[in-house]
Amino acid sequence: MTIIDAHHHIWRRADLPWLLGPTQPRIFGAYDGIKRDYLIGEYLADVAQTGVTKSVYVQANWPPNWARDEVAFVEKAHAATGWPHAISAFCDMTQKDARHDLDRLTASPLVRGVRHQMHHHPNPLYRFAKDAGTVATDAVIANVQRLADYKLLFELQIFAGQVPAARRLIEACPKVNFVLQHAGMPEELTHEGKAAWREAMTQLASHSNVYCKLSGFGTFIHKVDQEHISFAIQESVALFGPSRCLYGSNFPIEKLWTDYGTLFTAMKTGVEAAAPGEEAVIFNDVAARLYRL
Repeated sequence: MTIIDAHHHIWRRADLPWLLGPTQPRIFGAYDGIKRDYLIGEYLADVAQTGVTKSVYVQANWPPNWARDEVAFVEKAHAATGWPHAISAFCDMTQKDARHDLDRLTASPLVRGVRHQMHHHPNPLYRFAKDAGTVATDAVIANVQRLADYKLLFELQIFAGQVPAARRLIEACPKVNFVLQHAGMPEELTHEGKAAWREAMTQLASHSNVYCKLSGFGTFIHKVDQEHISFAIQESVALFGPSRCLYGSNFPIEKLWTDYGTLFTAMKTGVEAAAPGEEAVIFNDVAARLYRL
């Protein structure tokens, strides 16, 4: 089985202001362990012996006006090593008309998608957007609709409570594929929290152009927990089906509490239990199709 890692990052510390200065509380806890360069050579060493043959770089929150510079940085890594094989770049989708920026980004043949993180949560440490409805403003809807003209997908990053607004966006953009980040980010792991997440995922799964990225399950618990990973994968696959689920590592964020081999083994165990015989679909085929690899 060949494997595509559909969500990872590389970076130079100097390019990411959020990595500089004293540690601040963040969604994934203290992050001193990754306040340094994480370049393609280290990533390739991390994935060695796992069977990963291709990867997709997802934007890593460089300053917004450096979005094209971020793409250029990743292009240099690709030119030197052949990795990564595709990019989901940042573009400000809240601006009135994003076409100028999209023109610049898609000058790179590696760009296959856009991520603008729009998750909002009652806990201020979990917020990126200014409010829960940002994901469905008129400007965002218009700009996401335009992605179809560029043959780009949209990496949708929201919490369960934002699903009603997100559905307005999805319904307005039937020609765009949406990749739900981190399986909808289940952060409240009480019985009630899991039920709310499951209901939100059920609503999202009703849209045939929404795909579920199985990644980031350590984000809120800061560890590799097989029970949690298997639960999230089982529920996601049951709702979306194997043909709309894909694997991502979210490395090096998860390197704060694990190594790649341990994480991948836990993900593989979860997938094998949730979708026996469909491992190649989830670990390779869906990402290959979505990102045109």
